Amino acid sequence: MSHFHFQNNELFVEQVSARQLAADYGTPCYVYSRAALETNYNNFQSAFHNQQHMICYSVKANSNIAVLNLLARLGSGFDIVSGGELERVLRAGGDPGKIVFSGVGKLPDEIQRALEVGIRCFNVESEAELLLIHNIAAAKNMLAPVSLRVNPDVDPQTHAYIATGLRENKFGISGERILETYRVAEDLAHIEIVGVDCHIGSQLTDLGPFQEALKTCLEIVDTLAADGISIQHIDMGGGLGVRYREETPPTIEEYAAAIKQMIGHRNMELIFEPGRYIAANAGILLTRISYLKDNDLKHFAIVDAAMNDLLRPSLYNAWQNVIATVQSNQTPGVYDIVGPVCETSDFLAKERSLAIQSGDLLAIESCGAYGFVMSSNYNSRNRAPEIIVDGHDVYVVRQRETIDMQLALESLLPE
Repeated sequence: MSHFHFQNNELFVEQVSARQLAADYGTPCYVYSRAALETNYNNFQSAFHNQQHMICYSVKANSNIAVLNLLARLGSGFDIVSGGELERVLRAGGDPGKIVFSGVGKLPDEIQRALEVGIRCFNVESEAELLLIHNIAAAKNMLAPVSLRVNPDVDPQTHAYIATGLRENKFGISGERILETYRVAEDLAHIEIVGVDCHIGSQLTDLGPFQEALKTCLEIVDTLAADGISIQHIDMGGGLGVRYREETPPTIEEYAAAIKQMIGHRNMELIFEPGRYIAANAGILLTRISYLKDNDLKHFAIVDAAMNDLLRPSLYNAWQNVIATVQSNQTPGVYDIVGPVCETSDFLAKERSLAIQSGDLLAIESCGAYGFVMSSNYNSRNRAPEIIVDGHDVYVVRQRETIDMQLALESLLPE
């Protein structure tokens, strides 16, 4: 049974109706299924059961500490890109020895803190960063474990904003410079080389780019081995696509089989950084229709969620399915689903066929990843609550923000 399903023409999240959730907690409201999160993680884990590996969930996809805690209980590691994400993982009970630290702009205090708590590895994105990590480790008389992130100039065939493995992107070290940078690292007394890292983008729906990137990583590993530099792991990053609409991404089993075939006899650990795969389809955003509005060309459903709550449609022109939470026999109309924010770009969906009326409750699907984490207070709107449903039980894991919470860090100038 799906974790989000219709029962007597009414949408349920596990065993709780969307109608009841909206009545109890208001809208807009993010709702996650615990079972969906755990199932998605376990499916990824099972696909690599006969291969030495570690899953490091990508915290940026959904960083709620309850979500992180659920995954930590399952044994997950974590991929972080900031000091704030590091502290979230630690407070959620994550094992620092299973944390990899990615990102092009690591700051000195973030590096120092990560060293102090004993993270698994820094995914280094430039020679300048490598030297900074070395200097900080030297000042503390510590050894900093690193992998270097190669930019393989592979086209991931995804949206330009979430492609990270092309020459023009800011990420990683070019293929031409990567071996030279490894040799620099080898000569640094407070650097320990432990891996090679490659992440080429998000929402990939074809195995080809993954295989091309892995081929580059394996060539680096083999060349370094000939130079006497041993690599313990390959970090494949994340990026495995999910179904939002009509995409047909590889199954996790197909993905695992292709990677394991290429690894062959090599005795090394694989690290993966899935985020969207685990979280995206484990969550929905509930929103209520405030008004229906027609002009000569368009029908609009104006809802109480907006681009500040869910940015993906405005930022990426992303398509996410929108459904009425109560199925109706009335004749559908074609609507743009828009919010109250004063921007033309404030839309959640365009030209959707829906049988709806004012006051109806809608669910926007696939909101578990890059949903709440990208939300803001634009137009001084309070951020939505986050809720986890576990069977019949409901847990508020982030309260709805209030205007007092918004204003707590601000103050007036003195007279």
